[in-house]
Amino acid sequence: MSGAGAGVFITLEGVDGAGKTTQLRRLAAAFAAAGRAVIETREPGGSPGAETIRRLLVEGEPGRWSAETELLLFTAARRDHLERTVAPALAAGAVVLCDRFVDSTRAYQAAGRGVARRMVDDLHAAFIARDPDLTLVLDVDPAEALARGAARGGGEARFEGFGLSFQQGLRAAFRAIAEADPDRCALIDAAGDPEAVAARIRAAVADRGFLP
Repeated sequence: MSGAGAGVFITLEGVDGAGKTTQLRRLAAAFAAAGRAVIETREPGGSPGAETIRRLLVEGEPGRWSAETELLLFTAARRDHLERTVAPALAAGAVVLCDRFVDSTRAYQAAGRGVARRMVDDLHAAFIARDPDLTLVLDVDPAEALARGAARGGGEARFEGFGLSFQQGLRAAFRAIAEADPDRCALIDAAGDPEAVAARIRAAVADRGFLP
């Protein structure tokens, strides 16, 4: 449980199109209504330097980078994001809500793209050394999630380009991460009406003592 003046770091994870951005905004509103200062951010990105790296990672053809190069780019973006956005906000006592963090690297680059999980965890320990207080893993059928992404459109569809089977593997990886670390992670049914999903998320956050 977090004290009233302590910063809180909450991440939202899941396959592409799981609804993380929508639910992050709803959760931010709930924290604001409870009187907390809230920072909404995302990965890759969340700081000027990391946003520059984001464009390299999420745009273009699926095969433009090797999995190992992706890992290094994500880690560089995360380090800049941590230094310039996350750590200062937490030190100031804010609630930091982040759309993706290291669990996405574990799912996408390790489970999905074949990088050794040990390599991901070693880089995280060496250069990030900060885990979320709570990770909400939004679980949804990848076919439904891809349909949401197609309806959303936009140019940031590089990882969707790996196809349905890749997304199915990601879902399994995220579920495994949540099951392996139940003290930090909450698995959220993200199917159906966004209001119902938001209610499940709020209940999970309140259950951990971060919302009244």
